[in-house]
Amino acid sequence: MDTEEDLKAFSEILGHEVRRERWRYLELRPLSRFSFTPALHQTTLPYSFHCLDLSPDLATLFGNLHKSSIQRKIRRAEREGLKYFEGSSEVLLDHFCRLFAMTRKRHRLPPPPRKWFANLMECFGQELKIRVAFMGEQLVAAMITIRHKSTMYYKYGCSDARYHNLGSMPFLYWKAIEDAKHLNCRLFDLGRTDEDQPSLITFKSRWGATRSTLTYSRYRAGSEPTHALDLNSSRWKSSAAKYVLGHLPQGLLSMTGRVLYRHSG
Repeated sequence: MDTEEDLKAFSEILGHEVRRERWRYLELRPLSRFSFTPALHQTTLPYSFHCLDLSPDLATLFGNLHKSSIQRKIRRAEREGLKYFEGSSEVLLDHFCRLFAMTRKRHRLPPPPRKWFANLMECFGQELKIRVAFMGEQLVAAMITIRHKSTMYYKYGCSDARYHNLGSMPFLYWKAIEDAKHLNCRLFDLGRTDEDQPSLITFKSRWGATRSTLTYSRYRAGSEPTHALDLNSSRWKSSAAKYVLGHLPQGLLSMTGRVLYRHSG
């Protein structure tokens, strides 16, 4: 939008579309604040956002990592002999989906269906990489990153909690950063974090990443809050849903994800 008049006209058109199409809500996810004022009911949700500048050399980037929480864990993973694989094969996808389902159950959330990740692989091709770590024959951690232009994006991660002491996730993050440097990326995007996850915010900050606030805005025709299937909501319905989901068997939880995933955003 080049002018305030353009932005005002765009706001009015979207506000009209929300009412005409009876959309549940319109959501905007700008990286920085801007003036957007459709005649709709607005709610905002803040997140922490971390992005790592990759312009320093690898030695400097490693030196900027938190010594005890990050550097030591990466070295521990290397001493333990964790095996690392990367690519976009069906075998790696199977490894990732199996571990991701286990992790989502730990977090009391249904996993997206395998088809979701398969579609991502098809759409992004070689720009998407699945990164996995093994201890012997045991899968201990997995991650998906996507490269677009000069930025490497961390998208999904999962791990076996029994092997957290091996430093498997810091190990994968560092492998991804090394790969991003090799590909001449300028930024490593660590993504958004809910404000009620201070431990994850601290973890990302310890990579030397710059932290900022990312504010999402939702606009609705009425004052009704977000729907019950929004599992990030703090309302009692979402809390009850998470409690039930956390006690489902793994197979039933995965089936629930296949049914609900496209409706729960």
